[in-house]
Amino acid sequence: MEEETADLILNGSLRIFQKKRGYRFSLDPILLSHFAFLKPKTSNIDLGCGSGIIMLILARRFPRTTWTGVEIQEGLAALAKKNVQANGLEGRIKILCADARSVKKILPANAFDSVIFNPPYRKLKSGRINPQLEKAIARHEIQGSLKDFLQASKYLLKPGGRVFAIYPAKRLVELISLFRLSAIEPKRLKLVFSDYCSAAEFVLVEGRAGSQEELKIEQPLYIYEQEKKYTREMSAIFSELSQFPADDDD
Repeated sequence: MEEETADLILNGSLRIFQKKRGYRFSLDPILLSHFAFLKPKTSNIDLGCGSGIIMLILARRFPRTTWTGVEIQEGLAALAKKNVQANGLEGRIKILCADARSVKKILPANAFDSVIFNPPYRKLKSGRINPQLEKAIARHEIQGSLKDFLQASKYLLKPGGRVFAIYPAKRLVELISLFRLSAIEPKRLKLVFSDYCSAAEFVLVEGRAGSQEELKIEQPLYIYEQEKKYTREMSAIFSELSQFPADDDD
């Protein structure tokens, strides 16, 4: 059995098990979890959920939501289940070890209010493919691309349902194009910069199924000040995600 680490994140509010030498989550899911906004009593799905970090944050941030996580890699799916149990969220999150490209075989159409994903960023012929298979599948489009995730989203979403995603800024044109080809209209967009002197690194996007054209471009987010210290905005994100609201009946 591969060695695991048990990491406390967001001021100790969540406990996350990860493979010591396998794929480990980075800052991307933190950014996406903060960008997403969910309504109460909604059913949501994370495609390519990895170890479950996004669902864990959002299930705690929005207490009256339920979740399904789809993960193709058995090892990561097992970790996601372990993380759900470790954080007491078994009643609201279920994990399926399955291929997001085959959701029609395992899930009903138009069943979810929102889809969220942090897909592989790199095309098959771009850059060195990591020899560690778990990392390679998570980073390169070996077993699923943005187009595949959006086609799955189109099938899974209720009318007017929403998609939340993070993607490299340099692939923004492709992102917008594929969203529209999937009949999911981009409605909200936020560029993320490493620091004040760099080009945009990522783009956060919210799309809505069957919606009309109108895009809101939010103020950009800068992650680091000088000497790799987090900006005030980034520190505020960590603080906000650490303070989970209590459940209520409103």
